[in-house]
Amino acid sequence: MPTRRLRPSHRALAGAARLSAILCVAALQACSPLQTRAPADAPPPPRLVVFMAVDGLPMRQVLAYRDQLAPDGFRRFLDRGRWFSDAHHGHGYTVTAAGHSVMLSGAYPKQSSIIGNEWVDPLTREERYNTDDPAHHYLDHPTPHLAGTSPRNYRVETVGDVLRTVHPEARMIGISGKDRGAILPTGHLGMAYVYMQSSGGFSTSSYYLPELPAWAKAFNNAHPADRYFGRRWTPLLDDEQAYDRSVPDGQPWQSTGGNGNRLPAVVDGGLAAPGPAFWANLLPSPFADELTLDFARAALAGEHLGEDGVPDLLSVSLSSHDYVNHAFGPESRLSHDHFLHLDRYLQAFFQTLDERVGRDRYMVVLTADHGFMDTPEWARSQGRDAGRVPLKTLMAAVNDGLAAQLGEGPWVTHWSATGMLFDEARIQARGLDPEAVYAAAARLAEQVPGIAAAFTRAQLAGNGPAPELLARMRLSWHPDTAAPLQIVVKPGWMISSKTTGTTHGSPYRYDTNVPILAWGPAWWGQGEVTQPVAVADIAPTLARILRLPAPKQSQGQVLPVPGLAR
Repeated sequence: MPTRRLRPSHRALAGAARLSAILCVAALQACSPLQTRAPADAPPPPRLVVFMAVDGLPMRQVLAYRDQLAPDGFRRFLDRGRWFSDAHHGHGYTVTAAGHSVMLSGAYPKQSSIIGNEWVDPLTREERYNTDDPAHHYLDHPTPHLAGTSPRNYRVETVGDVLRTVHPEARMIGISGKDRGAILPTGHLGMAYVYMQSSGGFSTSSYYLPELPAWAKAFNNAHPADRYFGRRWTPLLDDEQAYDRSVPDGQPWQSTGGNGNRLPAVVDGGLAAPGPAFWANLLPSPFADELTLDFARAALAGEHLGEDGVPDLLSVSLSSHDYVNHAFGPESRLSHDHFLHLDRYLQAFFQTLDERVGRDRYMVVLTADHGFMDTPEWARSQGRDAGRVPLKTLMAAVNDGLAAQLGEGPWVTHWSATGMLFDEARIQARGLDPEAVYAAAARLAEQVPGIAAAFTRAQLAGNGPAPELLARMRLSWHPDTAAPLQIVVKPGWMISSKTTGTTHGSPYRYDTNVPILAWGPAWWGQGEVTQPVAVADIAPTLARILRLPAPKQSQGQVLPVPGLAR
């Protein structure tokens, strides 16, 4: 294979933190076979693997609007690629960080410790963020408290880490509107670039580089976000009947913040000129996804991705669909229309890849970090059981019940991710068995309307046969970071004191069933696969295609693709 020199953007590998990460991953890799055997007739690895995540995209939305898709966006996968219609996340607490942590590692939060977006440390009771690292800061931008700046909390390796360990000259670039969407799929040895709401540009942190590369500076200096200032988000389809399958705008359960809840909407943040409120309001609109793909184009050119015989990996996580679904619900016309805009952006991006890399030299794999539940008020209007559980109500019910049984509290002190932390000093001082207190709290929580189950530390730490809900929550639980009592809502319910919007985070199909779509005829072939598969299967599959060992902690299996799963 031709070799290539490392460009200045990778000189930061000489830094102590990066060197430590390399040695750590190399040590893990040494425990694995040096190469995954490929069938004798397997094609050579692609020059570029493009991994894409659409934040908050349930599989049902991909199929619901199939007849309205552009010829070469999502239909590239559905008509000419390999797609898995029954793909699921295996863990129970389906949130952004957890989902992104699984995609290219194949490892569940049980291994990675990324149990959620944020949590409270069980020992110190300090707030933690999944990619926080006070030792590092954003380049040329302010660094908020608990900002995501490195993968220090991420205890597993990714496909990109394995790739760069075996081929140090390979590129692994991650890009996203969210820090966790860029950092976690990228792993420890890649480069992560994040959209900055303070400027409308993209930056990285001092973990990766001492300064931005010239191509990224040029992109930011052109102020590309500002071209959207005052832009109207208008429905893509002219025929109003085309949106009859989704819920009209302006419903009382739809958020009116940001850009409002009706189309057309003007994206300006209420400002007279571009500023932070405008740059933030790009995210719950189609335009942030287009901007993210433009930055990916700049990275393709600036890092010369896919230009030689050493495979490169580009990860792009598109964040806007999550913001739209949270505000308006996946049943809404706004979500429907956003998905159609995204489809057209993907078509244009695939054309760029065709022209720059060559159609037979790259592959694309697309998935999502989680799905979405319908807005409870909309679900109830359709005759379904759905609702909201105010967190204060849940916490008070458990604390009041424990006080009646055990004496004055409070016994529960913090809500952490999807669980409860307890006053362990009080439990010890009263001479109580902690597990008995957790079990009593679980029984109280399960009496609250909308709560399906509560699992204690003893249940979560077990390894024996378990009902599906417990089995999924075990994959979400890590003993060092997770609370000792984990709460699961009933289907259609959410823990929230808000009166608008909706969420995700449950172990139910609407949150777990996400797309796995693949294109690259030489490696994937084409056609629908109805066999159940897991998002954790993506990592070992890509490793097989790249002729690499699977990430060491991966729990996935190679996807059932002819020529691969043998």
